[in-house]
Amino acid sequence: MQATQHPPDEGVMSSRRRHDRSRDAEFTDYLQARQPALLRTAYLLTGDRHEAEDLLQTSLAKLYLSWDKVRDRCALAGYARRILVNEHHSLWRRAWKRRERATDEVPEGQPVLDSYDEGEHDALWQLVQTLPRRARAVVVLRYYEQLTEAETADLLGVSVGTVKSQTSRALAALRSRVPAELREEER
Repeated sequence: MQATQHPPDEGVMSSRRRHDRSRDAEFTDYLQARQPALLRTAYLLTGDRHEAEDLLQTSLAKLYLSWDKVRDRCALAGYARRILVNEHHSLWRRAWKRRERATDEVPEGQPVLDSYDEGEHDALWQLVQTLPRRARAVVVLRYYEQLTEAETADLLGVSVGTVKSQTSRALAALRSRVPAELREEER
């Protein structure tokens, strides 16, 4: 006996299309509001505009796929940041990424600063980029994203004590590397 196939119910299909359009519109609205901030976070994690855009694109694709699973819409910002951080960590575990080598010559021109700052912020950011990946993530989340120690710990999946110790070590490393002309106490 062969099973007969019935055409899909038009009411079910129409309801599904309305749900998909509603979800897409909600996701689009979220992107319009949060994409610049998420790109900034991705850039601060990677230190490179192109890598940040790739990281954000991958993270947003994962967010879209799990959009219906997020019940608490107030928690979306933290959830999106968590995806960014997790994806950033997983990128560094991939074999092709470990084969890349840093060079002394930068293939592109200098980044454009949004406001005039006598080069201090750019110089400081260059120092932050010399930190190890985890220490840089802690500094970015604590001081650039202005998250609390508890929020940073939750986002990175570590204890608050670990955040405190990594922050302390990262700041000590940065202080030791700051050129004399950038030190405030010597001005």
